[in-house]
Amino acid sequence: MSDTLPLLIARPLQRTLAWREGLPISAGELLAEAAALAERLPHAGQGVNLCQDRYLFAVGLVAALLRGHTSLLPPNALPQTLRQLEHDGAAPYALVDEAGQDTGGLPVVLVQRERGLRPATATPAVAVDLWAACLLTSGSTGAPQPQYKRWGPLCRNIDAEATRLASWLERASLDGLNLVATVPPQHSYGFESSVLLALRGGAAFDAGRPFYPADIADALARLPRPRALVTTPFHLKALLLSGVALPVVDLVLSATAPLSPQMAQRAEAALQGRLIEIYGCTEAGQVAARRTTAGDVWTTLGELRLQARADADGEQFIVSGGHVVEPTALSDVLELIDAQRFRLLGRANDIIHVAGKRSSLAHLNFHLNRIDGVDDGAFWLPDDVAEGVVRPLAFVVAPTLTARQIIAALRRELEGAFVPRRVIHVPSLPREATGKLTAQALREFAQRTLAQPRPAPDAR
Repeated sequence: MSDTLPLLIARPLQRTLAWREGLPISAGELLAEAAALAERLPHAGQGVNLCQDRYLFAVGLVAALLRGHTSLLPPNALPQTLRQLEHDGAAPYALVDEAGQDTGGLPVVLVQRERGLRPATATPAVAVDLWAACLLTSGSTGAPQPQYKRWGPLCRNIDAEATRLASWLERASLDGLNLVATVPPQHSYGFESSVLLALRGGAAFDAGRPFYPADIADALARLPRPRALVTTPFHLKALLLSGVALPVVDLVLSATAPLSPQMAQRAEAALQGRLIEIYGCTEAGQVAARRTTAGDVWTTLGELRLQARADADGEQFIVSGGHVVEPTALSDVLELIDAQRFRLLGRANDIIHVAGKRSSLAHLNFHLNRIDGVDDGAFWLPDDVAEGVVRPLAFVVAPTLTARQIIAALRRELEGAFVPRRVIHVPSLPREATGKLTAQALREFAQRTLAQPRPAPDAR
């Protein structure tokens, strides 16, 4: 018999595990509802968990684990994405919380609250070698790229995160911490830092996924302290600029892109809690964390270690140990201090060369989004060459600033070669639900925008 680990971290099952519409749901209730759902699942298969309600997502996840099934977590619920899912023997089925949802032809299992069940009195265990989840990321071709995760390493991942966060909160554990997340549970960060941080870290999560600042503030205010906000730089910036009255938040987690020190300081002042950034990737999971206002150095979680290896393209950075079973290459350029501490310089494919000088799009975007009055912005390097030199453009959401003002501000921070030759005002950028702006989405957006008739230069 294979080794097992409990589905939940040790806790009384009458303790709150989730909140839904302001009402608490105990761990025992979730386990009972998941067991009832597990009886309705196919004998064999893989559950494509499309539930938008975070509690129903968790019920579907736990039901699949009880059945010994892998949960497939796609980057979106578009029918064309679902039709591309590949499987080896175990046919996929869709777990949905909205009747009538188009699942691209997949068999459907509707997930809803089960009333009148007796709460569970024991916590089931899951085999450590079970392929518990498969996170699906979109590659350059648009086809979902699978990253399978076994239950044992997933638990070690969350245990390391929970230990680090508890130490920052000066608490023995995360027991009693209530989470509101603006990121979907299908994304690796949302999956790990909301649902799994409750199941295996001892916290409790809110079932919603608020997007607008007023909704985020309301969701936080409904929960008792201590409470945490799990979000992204994009969502956090919108929240802080909204002017909405904010409740005290003891912990703010941010991931998917580096946060500027200024924004971190502003967040800690407005929310009166500590802001922690998580660094990771779908392939390796959570790798490191830092308190941004304390400095720019990241420290790896748990037993993870980093090393640099030389390859044909230069230096490649590898993470291993802890929950990373096989040494895994990172897509970022790091400045290693030692095996556990580093500075993040940017993505390897983010490096650009202009007029013989080198920078990264992440660095340029950092300075663009620091400008007061820029609500959102992104640099883009066109494919065409003008006068023998490719010069970057900048797309901005900045209704109160002119292009000249933005360029003047950038000239004070950037080398002249990287100051954009044009600043284009747009109503919004095509960001994903996590706040990420993919290279492909930006390229298509830029080409569409530039093809449209434009006003006279510097009209804004």
